[in-house]
Amino acid sequence: MATILVIDDSPSQVTLFKKILEKHGHTPVIAEDGATGVAEAKSILPDLVLMDVVMPELNGFQATRKLTNDPQTAHIPVIIVTTKDQPTDKVWGERQGAKGFLVKPVDESELIALINQLLP
Repeated sequence: MATILVIDDSPSQVTLFKKILEKHGHTPVIAEDGATGVAEAKSILPDLVLMDVVMPELNGFQATRKLTNDPQTAHIPVIIVTTKDQPTDKVWGERQGAKGFLVKPVDESELIALINQLLP
């Protein structure tokens, strides 16, 4: 169905996302930090990005801003998936250009519903 770039530095989260995405017919591509994720997004132009926030070097807010401000990747919807659960975190994510915001641990049906809503 869709190629989905997962940008997350937690091996257990990556495993969980891969399992969920593959179960629903999507092809996950993995990047372990924000800088690698931005480069990978420019290279493969995925259909959607799942973005963690707390990562080394380039955090998820910074990476989201880079993707949404770049004409080459601005069309790709970004869903921030994080442990940061404050209302200000959600507002900040939206200001960076994220189209969705989910708090870990993620409910599978909620994640898939949001992905389906944002995919063209």
